Amino acid sequence: MPNNQQLSTNNQIGIIGSGAMGAGIAQVAATAGHQVIVFDTNHAALEKAKLNLESTLKKLVEKQKLTDEKAKSISLNTLYASDLNQFKNCGLIIEAIIENIDVKQKLFSDLERIVSDDCILATNTSSLSIASIASACKKAERVIGIHFFNPAPIMPLVEIIPSILTEPSVTTKSKQLIDSWGKVTVLTKDTPGFIVNRIARTFYGESIRIYEEGMADFATIDWAMKTFGGFKMGPFELMDFIGNDINYKVTESVWTQFFFEARFKPSLTQKRLYEAKLFGRKSGRGYYNYAEGVAMPQPKQDEELGKYIFNRVICMLINEAIDSLYLNLATKEDLDLAMTKGVNYPKGLLKWADEIGLKNVYTSLDVLYELYNEERYRPSILLKMMVKDNKKFFNYE
Repeated sequence: MPNNQQLSTNNQIGIIGSGAMGAGIAQVAATAGHQVIVFDTNHAALEKAKLNLESTLKKLVEKQKLTDEKAKSISLNTLYASDLNQFKNCGLIIEAIIENIDVKQKLFSDLERIVSDDCILATNTSSLSIASIASACKKAERVIGIHFFNPAPIMPLVEIIPSILTEPSVTTKSKQLIDSWGKVTVLTKDTPGFIVNRIARTFYGESIRIYEEGMADFATIDWAMKTFGGFKMGPFELMDFIGNDINYKVTESVWTQFFFEARFKPSLTQKRLYEAKLFGRKSGRGYYNYAEGVAMPQPKQDEELGKYIFNRVICMLINEAIDSLYLNLATKEDLDLAMTKGVNYPKGLLKWADEIGLKNVYTSLDVLYELYNEERYRPSILLKMMVKDNKKFFNYE
């Protein structure tokens, strides 16, 4: 592929990993007209992915979201492989395997011996260093992060993450391609958790902290965030939906990679759920018990308490978004877009900050910082400066 040529539907796309994420990305690429090769060392997993795709396509046709002809085309475009050598003609390969740096590095090193010099190697990691993965390659400049959200065919957001080694043309080609697939892309620096998994840590972490202090139970905190914040799911509902195994490990990874920054510190509450394998909906029990016949706990609908909970959590979220902007993680537009399209927040956090009032956000955080004397509540320097200069993030004229 010449250096100035864009990736197009003429390019074969390789997907490594046939689990929910890998299969979902493959469906998106095949729907866009690419021939897609899905690789897995587990033959049973490949067969399951094939059956799941056929079932999904059948349902989409029945709901008239796809024509029968398009469904057949997607099916024919999707091939399955258990030999990496079948990737030799791919223009782009996206891995979606276990979140283990050693496993990913070995895989990328193996791929380089098979693919052409122009093939882009992408990782769908949600929190690991792109530069570290790329370091296993002789041509580290071809490696990039392309992070989809689950389920990939439905969730619109994709984070594009170049490392400090990534060639700018690789970033441009990758973004243009994923845009052409009908996705909403945001460009972000290669920092732990990128945009969404970094900023969202406080949604979960501060909610758990409020619970651990005995201020409110899970149901009440969820009720407060939905009622006063307009969130579609409360933090505990969402953690149970995502899976407490996944959520806890991402939290631990982000915290460790940020040199144990207090704002990202994991909680013992979630660690104990993880250790007990109470992963949420998929295990039948997490913060809530999903067993048949078990009634869901009812929240304490105390308006004053609910507003306090919402204000405390939203201010922590806003502070993290502001600090991300201060550290040039992404543009203010991409930061807000990521949170609305990636985790379905009702508003972008920087826009929300303008609406609440930056001085109000700063005052709330300063009260918490004074009360607890903990670095997790330290207001961002950018927030301080903007309050001092009476500025807003967006011009609403």
